[in-house]
Amino acid sequence: MTTDDISGMGPLVARLSRGGRRLRQADRTHPWVLDTAVVVLVFLMFCLPDLLHDGVGDGDGPRRFRLVFTQLPVAGMLALQAGLVLPLLWRRRRPVAAFAVITAVFVLQWSLNTPLRADVALFIALYSLALHGRLRQLPWACAAMAGAMVLVAVRVSSAVSVWDALFFLLSTATAALALGMMVRIRRAQLAGLRERATRLEIERDQRSRLATATERTRVAREMHDIVGHNLSVIITLADAGAYATDSAPERGKEALRLIGDTGRQALGELRRVLGVLREAADGTPGGPELSPQPGVVDIGALCAKVRSAGLEVVYRTSGDVDALDGGVQLTVYRIVQEALTNTLKHADTRTRVHLAIVVEDNRLTMRIQDTGPAVPPGPPNEEGHGLVGMRERAALYGGSVSAGPTDRGGWSVEAVLDLTPRGGAR
Repeated sequence: MTTDDISGMGPLVARLSRGGRRLRQADRTHPWVLDTAVVVLVFLMFCLPDLLHDGVGDGDGPRRFRLVFTQLPVAGMLALQAGLVLPLLWRRRRPVAAFAVITAVFVLQWSLNTPLRADVALFIALYSLALHGRLRQLPWACAAMAGAMVLVAVRVSSAVSVWDALFFLLSTATAALALGMMVRIRRAQLAGLRERATRLEIERDQRSRLATATERTRVAREMHDIVGHNLSVIITLADAGAYATDSAPERGKEALRLIGDTGRQALGELRRVLGVLREAADGTPGGPELSPQPGVVDIGALCAKVRSAGLEVVYRTSGDVDALDGGVQLTVYRIVQEALTNTLKHADTRTRVHLAIVVEDNRLTMRIQDTGPAVPPGPPNEEGHGLVGMRERAALYGGSVSAGPTDRGGWSVEAVLDLTPRGGAR
């Protein structure tokens, strides 16, 4: 076959495929149509010739073959043909019942020593049983089929050798059975492939939704840290500037300057986060200039900003904090930022904050303790989003966060991170 022949088969294959799909769709909508069409086709091809010629034994085959069989009247022939063909109407819905009825009529017919072309219905019933029936029903069906074939071979033994007849009949039955099993296996394979494709599509959608939810949570956490902290500083500075306007105008001007600096820093961080989102959504680089993520080195500036808002912050570190991974440093910075923001919200200007970051072997400990009121960072009996965000960040590195009032008054936050290298750390 040449290349042109193969390419020319494309439209034909496509038309056949479309025709097959339309036929299957029509069969699912009107299943009785196909079953009725099979019955009509069998009647026209196999029953009508017997009625026109008064049976197989009249004028068909050698004389010694014709004399073996008994001729039935037309009414008896029609009754046997109806018993053989009409059960094919429910061959797909009740394959066992159809096969049993056809087999019984088949045995009765050959007991009367009358051959009919409509006997082909028995092979169609066996094919339908192999395709639509239960597999555990096939052994007894095959046994019944073999018994019926033996009966036929014995009846025609005077004209044909028993072994030749058995070989032909059993080969035909085996072909019907094998065809039914092949179609059944093929349909099962296609159903499995469709189910697998559906499952993969569902899993893909679930992964997409999970990734979207994860990214949304990450962005919400970043926005909460940026906006929450800077707004708290701005509000505190604005309140302090309003009180100092009359008594100390210079302090009011300083507060306004700090408010401007804090607002610009918050705006820059928001542009950085939103710029990353736009780049990820559009898939095109070339967004705004992005500054590096904050780390431990920026905690000093963070403490200075909180001091400018009126709190006293004592900050110390122990261990090699500068050698920490960038992701760990961002986590440390955000946890400290959230803890200081909560202190700024609930404490007064006389509050003193002790901040300590200690690195020992593969363990990092952060402790933020203030002398302000022991007020939880959220509604009564409910954790705020800040504490939940801190715990989520710490969990990325196998750590934990504990928060609560201290014995001497004030509020304490302690976070522990596991610095052991892992493949899942970002």
